[in-house]
Amino acid sequence: MSASEELDAKIAELNQMMNNCTNLIGAMFGMAPDETDEIDESPVLKSFDLHGAVEYMANCSNIIIMSGAGMSTSAGIPDFRTPGTGLYSRLEKYNLPNPLAIFTLDFFRENPKPFFLLAKELYPNNFKPTPAHHFIQLLNEKGKLLRVFTQNIDSLERVVGIPPEKIVEAHGTFFTNHCLDCQKEYSLDHVKEIIFNDEIPHCDECSGIIKPDIVFFGENLPKRYGECVSTDFPQCDFLIIMGTSLQVAPFNTLITRVNKKCPRLLINMEPAGNAAVAWEPLTNVLKFDSEKNYRDVFHKSSCDDGVAEMTKLLGWQNDFEKLLGKKTVSQSSKTLLPKNAIATPTIRSPVTTNNSKSTKAQTTVTGAGSVSNYNSNARRNSLPQRVTPSNRSSSPIKSVKNNKTEKK
Repeated sequence: MSASEELDAKIAELNQMMNNCTNLIGAMFGMAPDETDEIDESPVLKSFDLHGAVEYMANCSNIIIMSGAGMSTSAGIPDFRTPGTGLYSRLEKYNLPNPLAIFTLDFFRENPKPFFLLAKELYPNNFKPTPAHHFIQLLNEKGKLLRVFTQNIDSLERVVGIPPEKIVEAHGTFFTNHCLDCQKEYSLDHVKEIIFNDEIPHCDECSGIIKPDIVFFGENLPKRYGECVSTDFPQCDFLIIMGTSLQVAPFNTLITRVNKKCPRLLINMEPAGNAAVAWEPLTNVLKFDSEKNYRDVFHKSSCDDGVAEMTKLLGWQNDFEKLLGKKTVSQSSKTLLPKNAIATPTIRSPVTTNNSKSTKAQTTVTGAGSVSNYNSNARRNSLPQRVTPSNRSSSPIKSVKNNKTEKK
């Protein structure tokens, strides 16, 4: 058994133990496992499949995307846990004490070379955005995207043209870099040039190691992450989760932050988020496989195939294909929603480019429009830390109820 398979087996075993503990705690207090939240569980969706989810989503305007490594695999970027091809499997050649060591500060300080060899493969501009990234771009142009929270460090959301203020890179970015010792900031281009010469970047002030602002295990998440979680999730009227196993905290707990009536759609090759985890034993998990389900949908597919099906159901196929760069669009494409349900204008948002040669702190929008500089101190002073433990066929939608949630 490979190291990654052994890790996944231990995670599954731990989660099963926590499920048993959750049921025991519930029994002690006279609660069934699905009764820990006393809410109205009348169905929010007409059907618990992609068709029902999209019908509801058509009238939403505060959509949040949660994305993981599975959204970028079609760009040629490996995910973490797929046996044989995932990053954890590929890292075995570096003779690491364990696959996660490459993303820990202690090991990085002792031996940074494996990380920079991996970073060389993952650097921005080495890959092109996937159809799933273009779908998020389309949501933004339709005025429906509130925010995209991504675990990925490939920056493809930026590359596709989503405005930086709409992006929360929960696990950091290559676009800014800091010396581990004196905190001096360095640009993307400066560090990239050194890495691509197969050298270790060192600070010209104190000779400390320069590290991209990728969040390692045990490090604080960016301050902006906590600010946007607090302001965004109460407003969210539809949550789309794509390409993530939901095994890394605190990102995986975000599914619990939307209001109790907000539908949650998971597009993934495997079920995820439907079991309690060690650090949230009574968490409000996804219930798509439960008789108590009233709002959750699991659509088994790749992210690209899932969003392609959604665009067909929404009647956005022409716009989607144009974003993908196709010169000709099929004239046979028909809107699957009534006209009054898709009268959503396409808003061409100006694309904010990142001047990677600048050594100034990256400016980001925090909270409800306020601006702050994202620097290492802000990152270190934030509380959340990255930790790890662990079919109905598509048919035309006939009608859409106005389920739009009023902004708070």
